[in-house]
Amino acid sequence: MQFGAGLVGVAMVLLGAGPVSAYRPFVSTDASVADPREVEIELGALTLSRTARENTFTAPSVVLNYGVRERWELVGEFRVQEGSGTEITDPGISLKGVLREGVLQDKDGVSLAVEAGPLLPSTVKGERGVGFEGTGILSARLAPLTFHLNVGGGVDRSDARPFVTWGLIGELPVTARFRFVSEVNGEGTKGQRPNNSVLAGFIWQPSSANFFLDAAIRRGFSGGAPDWEFTAGVTFGFSLAASPRHGLGL
Repeated sequence: MQFGAGLVGVAMVLLGAGPVSAYRPFVSTDASVADPREVEIELGALTLSRTARENTFTAPSVVLNYGVRERWELVGEFRVQEGSGTEITDPGISLKGVLREGVLQDKDGVSLAVEAGPLLPSTVKGERGVGFEGTGILSARLAPLTFHLNVGGGVDRSDARPFVTWGLIGELPVTARFRFVSEVNGEGTKGQRPNNSVLAGFIWQPSSANFFLDAAIRRGFSGGAPDWEFTAGVTFGFSLAASPRHGLGL
């Protein structure tokens, strides 16, 4: 928890001018990327999952996005999970690029993107190999709703078993800084029960700064998903672009 609190404190000092997508608390993502030399951090301060009578805590989960060039970003992520022991889960690194600029780039039509990269070894027994995942992403708007469709697949860290993923995010703005969000998503891995769930929650931007709070409840509806999950976190961003007067624009 101290780690998460420290990051939030740093965020309040380092907030810059770059836009933030705020795509916590979803499993899926949108067809946009960070601007060149912009950093976006999605910090899951707390996730509580309950399956039958067993509770699992994840604190923190971190997704780091860095704009490497126009329309492309690097994405790194990991989770620290507390259950029967402390584990590093779901580590990975990927490259995400916008193939077609559209509604998320203030242009006409749909936005299209692709994200792909290796799934790195975790500390969980049976997940210490290397896998790969790729996802196609489409974002569209049907006023007042915005949608993000994800379809992908790859091979997992355990015995290179093939899997497929899918997800659909919906966003409904209530005010300029507050929106209700939902997601239905799933994953099917060869030889395992499917992991399908539905989420409902909100994203709130307290001020004009690039700082977002989110909270959501997820309900599993297949045998491989947790029965219930509660998650809360923050998203913030800052720029590493050089400033003529002050050096780095932090």
